[in-house]
Amino acid sequence: MRALAYFGKGDVHFTHDLKEPKICSPDELILTIAYAGVCGTDLHEITTEGDPNFFPLDGHRHEISNNELPQAMGHEMAGVVSEVGPAVTKFKVGDHVSVEPTGTCRDRYRWPDAPNANKPKCSACKKGMYNTCAHLGLIGNGVQSGGLAERVVINESHCYKIPKDIPLEVVALIQPIAVSWHAVGVSRYRQDGSVLILGGGPIGLTTILALNGHGCTDIVVSEPAKIRRELAAKMGCRVFDPSKYSAEEGTRILREMAPGGDGFDYSFDCSGVPSTLRASIECLTFRGTAVNVAMWDRGKPIDFFPMDITKQEKTYTGSMCYTYHDFEEVIDAFEKGLIDPEKARHMITAKVPLERGLEDGIMRLITHKEETIKVLITPNNFGELDDHHRTAKL
Repeated sequence: MRALAYFGKGDVHFTHDLKEPKICSPDELILTIAYAGVCGTDLHEITTEGDPNFFPLDGHRHEISNNELPQAMGHEMAGVVSEVGPAVTKFKVGDHVSVEPTGTCRDRYRWPDAPNANKPKCSACKKGMYNTCAHLGLIGNGVQSGGLAERVVINESHCYKIPKDIPLEVVALIQPIAVSWHAVGVSRYRQDGSVLILGGGPIGLTTILALNGHGCTDIVVSEPAKIRRELAAKMGCRVFDPSKYSAEEGTRILREMAPGGDGFDYSFDCSGVPSTLRASIECLTFRGTAVNVAMWDRGKPIDFFPMDITKQEKTYTGSMCYTYHDFEEVIDAFEKGLIDPEKARHMITAKVPLERGLEDGIMRLITHKEETIKVLITPNNFGELDDHHRTAKL
């Protein structure tokens, strides 16, 4: 089948010849992919100077599945059920589905011929915290082929039925919103708490939506790119341009923007650079909580000063992926109107066909980051393409 696939470090290209998925475990189903979003994690796997975070190194295969390359990329998926296995009970052909794309110890049974198929669960998975599995991987990033292909096979426990009144292009945003929803949970957010988001890229913007779903509407977003600030403002936030100030002056102004003028109760670092890590801590009020949501490069330590936390009893923590609770609660928030689908749709910069996914999706995000938020790739040409590709198709 057609796919945009990862063949090895530095080698991602379109192919007509990726192996078709097939149902091997009775609880699996096959989805026809409507849309798959390109994520910052995908870009990191391609552009990093060091080792990729999720794809296995050359000559190795993923611990959970032992699947070889090439594999279709793409883990932000919206699909339509096209085939179900004999043990599937929750889905039927034609259902609209969002996918939780993790691969963890709980999924080993799907690949009984893998060398580690009978390995005991790691400590995190034994405790039910599979989002921090010692062998955590992603569908579309090393465990198995993902959504940048015509079809994907996945087990039922990773799928969530979506009401058909939610547009499929918005369904493709549920996975990144779930990332942010989990981060808000990790922060132990209390209603009426003041919030700073550092970085107005896709995860920064989905953090706005997740906070909206928790009843938070007074949010400050710090972001240097004009288009992203404008979008954050359109989504109801106050915005700040850190590029106009020194780090010290910017921190002072941000602290003053918080209610009370002495720092925020919560900060979410959605950029993952040394300056935003420092700001996430320095812009907090006493006993504030900073949550790192960003993916950092492996093996690149930065300066960290424990007394910046200790003096005011602040908390610094990280948030990793999501659990099924997060998906269920995000979907419920959409159904109850706590998250506005139209506000979510603002994030979509373009929808492009699979054949142009590398040039007009991945590379566009790498080379025109300041002008692009979320690119959706549609392997089966669902819905309307963006203006450029609609014209080209005609």
